[in-house]
Amino acid sequence: MKDNVLAFLKAILLIIILFLPVYLITPSQEQNSEYSIQKINPDQFYVEIGIEGGTLKRALAGDAKTLNPVMAQETTSTAMIGMLFNGLTKTNVKTLLPEPDLAESWERDKTGTVWIFHLRKDAKWFDGKPVTADDVVFTYNQIYYNPDIPSSVKDMLYIEGKKFIVEKIDEHTVRFKIPKPFAPFLQAVGASILPKHILEESVKNKTFTSTWGVNTDPKKIIGTGPYKLVEYVIGQYAIYERNPYYWGKDQKGQKLPYITKIKAQIIGDPDVRLIKFISGEIDYYGVRPSDLPELLPKAKEKNFTIYNLGPTPSTTFIVFNQNPKAPIPEYKLKWFQNKKFRQAISYAVDRRGIINIAYNGLAYPIYTGVTPANRRLYDENYYPKYPFNLKKAKQLLIEAGFHEGKDGYLYDAEGHKLQFTLITNSGNKEREIIGNILKDDLKRIGIEVNFQAIDFNNLVSRLMSNYDWEAVIIGLTGSIDPYFGQNVWLSSGHLHMWYPAQKKPATKWEAEIDRLFQQAAVELDPKKRDMLYKKAFKIIGEEQPMIFIAAPEELLAVKNKLKNVFPTVWGWYKDEYVYIKP
Repeated sequence: MKDNVLAFLKAILLIIILFLPVYLITPSQEQNSEYSIQKINPDQFYVEIGIEGGTLKRALAGDAKTLNPVMAQETTSTAMIGMLFNGLTKTNVKTLLPEPDLAESWERDKTGTVWIFHLRKDAKWFDGKPVTADDVVFTYNQIYYNPDIPSSVKDMLYIEGKKFIVEKIDEHTVRFKIPKPFAPFLQAVGASILPKHILEESVKNKTFTSTWGVNTDPKKIIGTGPYKLVEYVIGQYAIYERNPYYWGKDQKGQKLPYITKIKAQIIGDPDVRLIKFISGEIDYYGVRPSDLPELLPKAKEKNFTIYNLGPTPSTTFIVFNQNPKAPIPEYKLKWFQNKKFRQAISYAVDRRGIINIAYNGLAYPIYTGVTPANRRLYDENYYPKYPFNLKKAKQLLIEAGFHEGKDGYLYDAEGHKLQFTLITNSGNKEREIIGNILKDDLKRIGIEVNFQAIDFNNLVSRLMSNYDWEAVIIGLTGSIDPYFGQNVWLSSGHLHMWYPAQKKPATKWEAEIDRLFQQAAVELDPKKRDMLYKKAFKIIGEEQPMIFIAAPEELLAVKNKLKNVFPTVWGWYKDEYVYIKP
């Protein structure tokens, strides 16, 4: 009876909310309306000469776990320190093509395996010392390729298991020799370059992995980026100042970035971030679909614009722990390693209902690790689908060896009740809604779910350190090219969540994904390369190691006093040119 009531209430809620997106989305078509959600036309966006000065007020969703860019594996850390470092190249988020950063130019030989990079002669570290080829060689050879230093970057710097050879030619010239030509090389060398004169000692004495922790004096964090971190009070705020040595200048010779100071409040609760944006305490805010009824009517009065950036590369999904080293019962490990079990759970995920309830309709159902943001690989008809079907889900569980007990719950052949603990990060409304919907729907087919929302950094520690978890709802930011997701998709990857850092592939299908990714890395024909990746993501769709749910559209609210604003799902275009109009 209780289950029927839950199903009825869910249906009523769906009917109510299904009408909401029509009201919310329609005004976005009226670009002159004060209630509009706007899109920026790239062809109509031009950077104008700005004004130096001012303080940008923003929010960070949580405290960093580390201030070391090599050790950072979660967005709370990368968001805190992303402005402090540069690679040899960077990606233009408008064209999605590589462009100069610390390297001002480069050339390659006819074979495509030897690359020469010419470093900027005006690049300096925060302490005023020049950036040289020694820093580049040190970063790659002693840090990224160091077997004692785990990092997600390392997974991107091998071709068919072989390293790049990185050599100094002179003070401002570096040579890379790579085993084979491969398409994303210029993006791969966008990894942060680190200062040899600051960090070499910590590498030698094997303390690098704990260097630049969150309790480090910010003035000791030495980078080359447009901003330097000058103050960090854990749980409260971070303050940045413009790097006086940064090389950027506009056409009039004014220093870039235009904005000279940033104050970032640490605000874990999105509801609080929303309040602070409306009150003017922060200048831009990542909008949740549920915020729109409150934000849209205030846009004119509070002088801000809401931008729809389109489908995001970010994904939300469920993962079951398949790691033999995890402190979970062996019988549960056996469940989670069963493909039919995972496929059954996928059929039990009401993606359409979740999208309407959790995302107000502003998301796309997905069944593998490809979203509509990746137009080259997204193909609704190519990948397996798991439409919501509780009857099909239960049938697959029966085929997987479970049987129904007198109490209505399912049991395995050894008599263990089918139950598990599902966790997610607290404060994320969408994930909390997903967890509660899933808990109710799984109960209808005889599965008991203990759903818990916990602190994000605690969640990351469980996922990446002690592996003490059974199932999790979490997300990935996505990457411009699948190659840069190798730390997730390769069996040896540190973010291969269901069983990370495997010495050798645990299954044949994981070995095949490894092979396809490695082959795609050296395939220069774009169409052939895309097909290799599509085959890999089709296997992921069939095996369901990550049960993908939705890819939301990204919405951003920005105070109109900020000029030269061109946000994209990949980041802000020419963000150094953003300025504050007095």
